[in-house]
Amino acid sequence: MKRSEGVKKVLIACGGTGGHLFPGIAVAQELKNRGHEVTLVISKKAIDAQASEKYRELNFLEVDAIAKPATFSIGMLGFLWKLLKAVLVARNVLKQGQYDTVLGMGGFTSFAPVCAAKQLGIKTLIHDSNAFPGRANIMTSKFANQILLGTSAASRFFKGKETLEVGTPVREEIQESQRREDVAKIWGLDLAKKTVLIVGGSQGAQGLNTLCVEGLSLLLNENENIQVLHIAGPRDEERVKGLLADDVVGYHVIGFCAQMPEALALADFVIARSGASTLSELAYLGKPSLLVPFPYAADDHQTYNAQVFVDAGAATLQQEKELDSTRLKALVGEALNSPEELKRLSEAAFGIAKPDSAVLIADAILS
Repeated sequence: MKRSEGVKKVLIACGGTGGHLFPGIAVAQELKNRGHEVTLVISKKAIDAQASEKYRELNFLEVDAIAKPATFSIGMLGFLWKLLKAVLVARNVLKQGQYDTVLGMGGFTSFAPVCAAKQLGIKTLIHDSNAFPGRANIMTSKFANQILLGTSAASRFFKGKETLEVGTPVREEIQESQRREDVAKIWGLDLAKKTVLIVGGSQGAQGLNTLCVEGLSLLLNENENIQVLHIAGPRDEERVKGLLADDVVGYHVIGFCAQMPEALALADFVIARSGASTLSELAYLGKPSLLVPFPYAADDHQTYNAQVFVDAGAATLQQEKELDSTRLKALVGEALNSPEELKRLSEAAFGIAKPDSAVLIADAILS
């Protein structure tokens, strides 16, 4: 079919984790709203499958996920062979689809399409949300015409390359206002109570889940004006429910949350990992937060992300190994009991947000 004049075909490689996937979806939504054709390259992981099912208005292309082993290991031979095959597959996809631009959002799902596009003379960009960029993106940047950054703190890792700070985009549904009355009914929550939302992130949070149950159960027993919505993750839901004592009132545990915008809208305070996509949503909505970085994140990049918020006065940072139930209870209780502190944190979070991030990235793609 002949393409309409002025319409661009863009391929966005964004699969593997929520931190790559959801910002990629946000950019795709912006480009589609402008009348352009977009394909999102995702992996065969569960989180990508859930997204492709939810966002049926978007076009997804599944590829095999490629995980990098230790550099000096026998597994590197297989990794390099898979990477080479992935580049060859990407070349065929780009030729057949006649794409104008390729955007990589991070991870090795991005490497092959960006590398192949560079070989074919197609415009290439990458976006990195983190203050400490991923190794895959640093490697992929060698084939990119332009580097788009979530925060200027990452620019030092891309010396000699053209960089542009654009923030990290949030999906359209995060931007839409939610009626608190309607949201509260979803989980049977009480609008008169302050709500603590716990978000573990896509990489896992068993240790954080345990700390939250122990610490916030104590807080709820002391303060009946607080309630908790705990997104424990599908694999940890039943264990977390089993940790709750029978006499704890107002503690709601769910495994997977398909209504994340609604959950965030209701929250007065959020306990979360510090993946860049999560942080961009907290900033956009101005949510006060306690950030507990995923302790096994590559290069400890979640701590660097959280530090950006701390430096702006927008959040409290605690490493999981330094946190116990008593400390957690105190931090959350002190924040909820101080309207002035909640307001200060909220205003500082708003100050970090880049609400036009998806627009800026779309502009860079189309320029």
